[in-house]
Parts: sequence; C-alpha cells; structure tokens
Amino acid sequence: MEPLRDEDPREIGGFSLVCRIGAGGMGEVFLGESAAGHQAAVKVIKPSVLDEDTRARFLSEVDSLRTVYGPFVAAFVGADADADQPWLAVEYVPGPDLRTFVTEHGPLPLAETASLGALLAEGLGTVHDAGLLHRDLKPQNILLSRYGPKVIDFGLAVLAERRTTLTATGFVVGSVLCMPPEQARGEHRLDRSADVYALGAVLLFAATGHYPYEGPTWQAVALKIEDPATPPDLTGLPPELGPLITDMLALDPGARPALPDVIERLVRVIHDQGLTALQAKRRLTDLTPEIVVPQLPAPAPGTAPGAGGPAYTPTAVDPAAVEDDEQADAAVSAGAGQPAADDETGGESGSAVASAPRETVTGQDGKPRSGGATGVRPTAPLRIAERIRAAYAREARF
Repeated sequence: MEPLRDEDPREIGGFSLVCRIGAGGMGEVFLGESAAGHQAAVKVIKPSVLDEDTRARFLSEVDSLRTVYGPFVAAFVGADADADQPWLAVEYVPGPDLRTFVTEHGPLPLAETASLGALLAEGLGTVHDAGLLHRDLKPQNILLSRYGPKVIDFGLAVLAERRTTLTATGFVVGSVLCMPPEQARGEHRLDRSADVYALGAVLLFAATGHYPYEGPTWQAVALKIEDPATPPDLTGLPPELGPLITDMLALDPGARPALPDVIERLVRVIHDQGLTALQAKRRLTDLTPEIVVPQLPAPAPGTAPGAGGPAYTPTAVDPAAVEDDEQADAAVSAGAGQPAADDETGGESGSAVASAPRETVTGQDGKPRSGGATGVRPTAPLRIAERIRAAYAREARF
C-alpha cells in the first residue's frame, strides 16, 4: 500500500479513498471507506478499456457478480460502468496475495498447499455455479486472510478479452504464466476446464515458487504452453501432488479433472498427512501475517455547544424570588436600611422565617447581586403563606 498521489481521486462512488492498493492493466485499486465505515477495494477501470459495447457487457457481468456468494470469494459491493471513472468495488481482504507471500516467505508446505487448493476449488465452484468463469486466476488474484484464501477479480478478464479483440487479433492480455493453451492461443470460447488449468498452475507456484512454463517474453511462454513436446516444469513439486497437478495441466481441456474431483484428491492428500481438512486449513491461516489496515484520519474534535462562553452557575432562587429581591434591594437602597414596605408582619423582620440562614444571591453570570441584600429571601409563595399565617394568628382567639 502507498499514500494517495496528487492526481488520484479522493472519492469514488460514495467511497472516500484511503490509500492505493495496487495497479494493473485494467486500472488502479484503492482502499475505500463508506460513510458508515465499511471498507472495500475499489478498482477504478481505465475509460479506454470500456467502449460503448464493452460498458454494456461490463454491466451484464456486474449483474452476474451480484449472484456470487461464498466464503472464498471476495464479495461484490458495487459498481458503475456509466460513471466518468468506471469503478468496481469488492470486499477488502486484509492479507497479502499469494505471489507476494511465496516471494517473501518461500513455498507452502504440503498440507497447506493441499488445503489452499481444496478451498480455492470450492470458491471457483461458487463462481461456476453462477454461470461465470474467472479467466485470469493467478497468484496475484488470490488473497490470504486469517479466515482462508479469497479469490478476487473474477469476471474482469472478460473486459481484457474484449479489449484484446479490438486491438489485435490473437494478442493475449493477462498473466500467460497460468493460462491454458486454448486461452494462450487467443481463443475466447472457454469453459470451466480453463480455470482448472489455472488452479493447477497456481498450486504448482504455491508449492515450488515457479510456474509450469517460464520465459523472457509472453510469446516465448505461450509457445511452450502450446507445444505438446514440452511438458510442464514440475521441479520441486512434492510427489504426493504430482499426479493431480499433471492432470490439471493437461493440454486437452477434456482430460482435466472437474473441481469436485480436485477437491476429493487434495483432501485425500491432507488425510494421508494425518490431518483433517479443518486442521490443514487452520495451519494455512496461521501462516498469514497480521495486517494493519489503514483508515481515514479522525476528524477534529467538534466544539461543544456554548464552549468559549461564560460558565453557567445555577442560582438557588427561582425567578419570582429574584424579581422580588430586586424590588426589595431597590427599597432597601431608598430607605437607608429601613424595613421594606412589603413587610406586613408588624415590623418583625426578625421572624423565624426571615432570620433563617441565607445563601448568597447569584445571577446567571455567577456574580453576587448588587445592593444591600446579602442573602436569599424566601420565595414569593413562601412569603405569601407566611403573611396569611401571621394574619390568621392576629385574628385567632386561642
């Protein structure tokens, strides 16, 4: 991963772009984050790849991709072929691709390779059941995660094929290192056996670190793939996997095993190692390194309502009492300390109620009220009640 470049978009299809994941012949891939925080791998497809006819074909492929579900297939998230920058978003898998892992850590052990193959075969079966072919299965399109391998980029190879037809007859786009002979020749009418061949090439790479055929150019590799006299290079392949990989790399598509047969034979290899399929899968996932997933920076803390204003200090009196106190303060000032005019208790300002301990009167600004009053007078209802009591006491006969 690398930071966004100045020329990179900052938003695609409602996803805020976090960083660059990679690039290829079809376009560039970014880590995107939705408004709700869901992360996805957003592939921005080069507009030059999609002419009017191919955009329609792409939309048809997208409709098919929506039907593909499975634990070993990166889930479809969204796409828009009509956008100024056509894009496709799929589940983001926080793990390295198989090519990177093997390059950095070396080939996988036997049981882990067999588990990888069985899981990928199940994933491809999900794709085939949806009526699709992958067409470009290769180590770069297989991501390793803590939950198992994930197949990505199925369905996009059809765009490369369309582009190929528009540019030059027989010209091959993609990773020829894992292509079956019929695809390397430029044929476009492929069936499920093409993905079986590619899976065999992937497993050979996982177990040995090399491909069935290699050469200085893609043309040199394609010639070797098509030549019946040149067998695939199986150097370093564990003998337990030799017969199956040989069958999967057969030149004749009809001679290659079906995916259920591939799964059965790989599980048999796992059992011969004294392991269950689940135990082998756990050994495979244990090899996957922890990945720190980048994310958008946190927004600056918002300003709390009223921040920066004067602090609020609750007052001990109600509005009615404050209003009466303000009137009383004015009377005290005018009367030079004489009893207030509203004291109707016979001038007994030292009554039990009036002489009770008083708290300082404070306003909304937290400062003491001005004037001679130094305490809180009883609230207006309480003073009225006291007046009634005093009047009743004066008239009482007992």
